Amino acid sequence: MIKTSLIVLATLMASTSVYAQAPAAAPPPTRAKGPAVALAVEAAQSALADCMSKTYKVTALVVDSAGVLVAMMSQDGAAVRTQDVAKSKIATVMKYKVASGVIVERAKTDTALADALKADPAIGQARQGALPIIVKGEMVGAMAVSGAPGGDKDEACVMTGLAKVQARLM
Repeated sequence: MIKTSLIVLATLMASTSVYAQAPAAAPPPTRAKGPAVALAVEAAQSALADCMSKTYKVTALVVDSAGVLVAMMSQDGAAVRTQDVAKSKIATVMKYKVASGVIVERAKTDTALADALKADPAIGQARQGALPIIVKGEMVGAMAVSGAPGGDKDEACVMTGLAKVQARLM
C-alpha cells in the first residue's frame, strides 16, 4: 500500500512539474499595418458628413492592410445592404490593389476578369466607391463608401474622408 502511494505521489509530482514547465501560449496576433483607429474613425466621419451634405445616407468602411475591419459607420437611415456592398468594394481593392472603379472599367472589356469577379463570393460584382490607402508607396488599407446614388458619388465621399487624414497617416 505504501509503495503504491509513493508511485502515485511520484507520478503526480512529475506530471505537475511537466505542466509547470510548459511554455506559455503565444499572445494573439495584433492587427496588421494600417490606419490608427482614431484616424479611421475621423476619415469615416468626414466621408459621412460629405455624403450627408448631399443627402446621401451611406455606410463608410475602413480596413487595415490585411483587410481587417478598423472602423465602420452607417448613417441613420442607411440601407443595411450598404454595409455588405462596402465590404465587397473593399474586397475588390484588397484583391487587385487598385481603386474598385478601375476594376469596374477593366471588367467592361475583360470577360475573364468579369467572370472571376462574379465567381468570387467576396466580390460578386465590381462596384466603384473604394480606394486603397497608400502611405509612402505602400498600401496600408482601404476605405469604401456605399449608398450614394452612384459609385462615382461614393468614391467622392471616400476621397473627402481620406483627404482629411492623409497627412497624418503613417
